[in-house]
Amino acid sequence: MSIAAGAPGLRPEELRAALLSILDFATHAGATAADAVLVQHAAFAAGVRLGEIEKLTDAREKRLGLRVFVGERSALAATADLTRGGLARCAEDTVALARVTQPDPAQGLPERAALATEASDLDLYDDVAAVPSPEDAIARARAAEAAALASDPRLTNSEGAEFSQTAATIAYASTLGFDGGYRSSAFHLGVEPVAVSDGRMQRDYWYARARHLARLDDAAEVGRRAGARTVRRLGARRVPTQEAPVVFEAEVAASLLRHLASAVVGQSLYRGTSFLLGRLGEIVASPLVTVVDDGRMPGGHGSRPFDAEGLATRRTTVIEDGRLASYLLDVYSARRLGLASTGNAARAVGDTPSAAPTNLYLAAGTTSPEAIIASVDRGLLVTELIGFGVNAVTGDYSRGAVGLWIEHGEIAYPVEEITIAGNLLEMFRDIDLVGDDLVFRGSVAAPTLKIRRMTIAGS
Repeated sequence: MSIAAGAPGLRPEELRAALLSILDFATHAGATAADAVLVQHAAFAAGVRLGEIEKLTDAREKRLGLRVFVGERSALAATADLTRGGLARCAEDTVALARVTQPDPAQGLPERAALATEASDLDLYDDVAAVPSPEDAIARARAAEAAALASDPRLTNSEGAEFSQTAATIAYASTLGFDGGYRSSAFHLGVEPVAVSDGRMQRDYWYARARHLARLDDAAEVGRRAGARTVRRLGARRVPTQEAPVVFEAEVAASLLRHLASAVVGQSLYRGTSFLLGRLGEIVASPLVTVVDDGRMPGGHGSRPFDAEGLATRRTTVIEDGRLASYLLDVYSARRLGLASTGNAARAVGDTPSAAPTNLYLAAGTTSPEAIIASVDRGLLVTELIGFGVNAVTGDYSRGAVGLWIEHGEIAYPVEEITIAGNLLEMFRDIDLVGDDLVFRGSVAAPTLKIRRMTIAGS
């Protein structure tokens, strides 16, 4: 596979030459196998507050990460020195380090037959990302903030608005003969207005994210939605401690999938730190729940043509109609568990690969968010979660929450200073309505969800 051109910096042939050179140096230094990843990254951001420019940043970097094996021993290193001398020194030092590490029979590159054979175009890159326009970035941030503040007279202040864009080239090669690369870009616009009423302040936010600038939501619409979300929090109160249905707004419902992801990735399983350990094939959720990880979704925020070990990414059903159908595995965790990799290896430069989701989502249902709210006689709509009170081993769940109280199927008033508690396994089993409002704003997404009953701790 060829390495695609990316943001300004090293040319594709230079990226490939650096990767192949360091692998050659590692082999000559005594490595029995090796792989390397090279990331060339550019990021630009513009931030404003009350119309005034507060931040302009433009950063570029390139780093190479090397992993070597000497039999069953391995070591890792990273370098930004891509000269031949720098690459040679990095390779020699890493091989020397590997010789003194403990052997591990599960270590090693994947089987050659499992490697990806083509790098499909997944629509991940916009050429616009390579040439930042400060004027356009500032204008978009100002437009979002101005629209937010203009949407209601109670919106009198702002934490600011920011537009950012990134462009990257990711290249990978190994001594198995694999070398390939791809480009990615991302654009983000967010705004956080502040509302004041009766001497009390509230803040909220909204954002948009896209791989292509032309697909980014309109700045004014982002601002108006941020304003509406902020104003609806004014006059918030506490509610008495009780058990009641809890509805998770789509944005916060995605957080439940992040907790699920930490329980189905290989490293949590072989370390024994997952509440889903040993449950493969069992019913772990409501029959309304199907969870999919799709690394080949065109334009997806987590999409990539191959994973961090050169295996083709794929679509994996993690939960099917409530049954745990698959874990998410890299090569090492798969060997530890006696299973096969699912092509989910992820890797930061200088780190060992580990399993991670790509585009993880809970499939949409058939019920509108309005109908879900209407189904609740008395309960809570969660719009924001606070804190990290989740036990990955047991699944016990307790987090601070902000939201809207529901009475007789209608929004009654905003609430704050409450905690919701349960157990993730029970929560997934108690999902009794799934919304039809699935939208991919990031690599993890879910529609609105209703959980039959949770503990709500308040006054």
